[in-house]
Order: sequence, then C-alpha cells, then structure tokens
Amino acid sequence: MGDSVNKARLLTGTARAAIAKQLDLTAEQMNSDAITWMQEPGACFVTLYLHGALRGCIGSLETYRPLIEDVRANALAAAFHDHRFAPLTAEEFAYVQVEVSVLSSLEAMHARNENIALSKLRPGIDGVVFKFGLYKATFLPQVWAQLPDPKAFLAQLKIKAGLSADFWHPEVLLYKYQVNKFREQERSKE
Repeated sequence: MGDSVNKARLLTGTARAAIAKQLDLTAEQMNSDAITWMQEPGACFVTLYLHGALRGCIGSLETYRPLIEDVRANALAAAFHDHRFAPLTAEEFAYVQVEVSVLSSLEAMHARNENIALSKLRPGIDGVVFKFGLYKATFLPQVWAQLPDPKAFLAQLKIKAGLSADFWHPEVLLYKYQVNKFREQERSKE
C-alpha cells in the first residue's frame, strides 16, 4: 500500500506542479531520484475536479513519451485546453482535486455487430475507445459509475464521437484498456 500511496503522491504532485508553474504559483517539487520509474514510456489521463464536479480531462490513449512528460502535458491540457471549460484560474486551483489514470495498452475488441460488442464490455473494469473513420471517442473505466448499463455506455460513447446513439457499422473498431487510478484527497471548499 505504501508504494501505491507514494505513486499517487508523485503522479498527482507532478500534475499539480505543472499547473501551478503555468499559473505562476509555487508547488511542492518532486524529488527527481524518486521518479525514475516515471521516465519509462507511459500513457495517462489527467482529470480535474472542482468541488466534486468535472473541471477538465485530457489524456493520451497510447504511449509515445515518458510518463512524467505525459502527466505534465495532460495536466496542462486538462487545466487550460479542455474545450468544455474556461481555462483554470489561480483561485480555482486552490480547490482543484487532481486524478491521474495510467493506462494499460489498448487491446482490440473484435465485434462484427453491436450485440457482440455489448457482450464483451466489462462494466467498471474497462475503458473503451470507439473508432469509425474520423470519428473517435473514449470513456475511462470511471465513467461506468455514471453509465452502468453497457447499452447506455456505448450509446453515449458514440454520441461523444459525434455519431448517433444507435449508429453501428461493420467497420467500427473498439479497443479496451484498464487504468491504475491515483487521486488526491478532496480539497476544502472554504
């Protein structure tokens, strides 16, 4: 458990420090000797919550840079470039809770029709990537908490991709992945 707590502190601390630096604020600096494992390639999503509500979420689905760089870049993107929200302010930053989800490799889910796809979904376990041509979207496994029904989950994922909830085509590609989620304690609303 100690290792998990340490990883959580390092991952969320790295994300928080990147955002603080962009806002010209000070943040706890991570000991670079303690983060050698973060130099390995990795992919993550950084999710920000403000008083329990989503405040930004951006990430990488595939590994293409060291995990520490992915955490920093996605933290900045979640704070300042998530098109659903205005850029994070210094005032909000004091109350933002940071979550870092480190992704496993993507695994193809072979499904020639939607019923087969639905039978392969594992609620609460798998994140899912939906792709069809230029349309693409993903839901982290955490989204199952809001959409526990596989049919509703997949329908909302298609809508997120820009398609209708009942869309299906034999060339749809689905991928699944799992995450190790690390989240800060919620910050006071005072």
